[in-house]
Amino acid sequence: MAKLSDLKKLVDDARSKAPVAARSAKRTSPSPAPPRRPDSADVDLAAAFADVQKLPPARRVATVKAHPAPVPRQRMADDADALAESKYGVAPAAESWEVGQEHEAGQTFVRRGIGIDVLTKLRRGQWSVQGDIDLHGHTADEARDALADFLADARAHGYRCVRVVHGKGLTSPNREPVLKGKVRRWLSHWDDVLAYCEAPRHAGGGGAVLVLLRGG
Repeated sequence: MAKLSDLKKLVDDARSKAPVAARSAKRTSPSPAPPRRPDSADVDLAAAFADVQKLPPARRVATVKAHPAPVPRQRMADDADALAESKYGVAPAAESWEVGQEHEAGQTFVRRGIGIDVLTKLRRGQWSVQGDIDLHGHTADEARDALADFLADARAHGYRCVRVVHGKGLTSPNREPVLKGKVRRWLSHWDDVLAYCEAPRHAGGGGAVLVLLRGG
């Protein structure tokens, strides 16, 4: 049986060795993991694109089409015509009518033997206008000579449809058309004139006639 003094010595030895074991345990404890290094798959974009240069701009002409101005030119022209006519009262004949519904004598003419449908086609633009003459400012004698020369030249060129502008007479003394009736009578007496018809509004209205000439 061990002596009490021997037990005491064992306890003292155990206590003296405990701090040394603790210090050894601290020294042998695992060190913290080092910081993670970037994976080899990660790319440094700034370094990868350091030598990239911007492409120069292409030498192309910018095609920018200008849009037409939203100006109702035809309506403005019609309003101007209406305003001009209003200074002298209402025109004697309406602008909208069909062949067979004429409002005054001399609006249409067709030579005997020519079908009435020719007038309808003439007024509706079946034949394109190939020449025209404006007789504004002419005296009666000057207008007749100019008209004769014009028709002879049109026949020489083989024209089938021409326009003769004689005016409405709105600016004439007493607002009486001087040339309007005369020109239409002259046309009916020329053998080369097969038919004529007062022009539609956009082509002169009551101030002009479309004339169909003999072909060949």
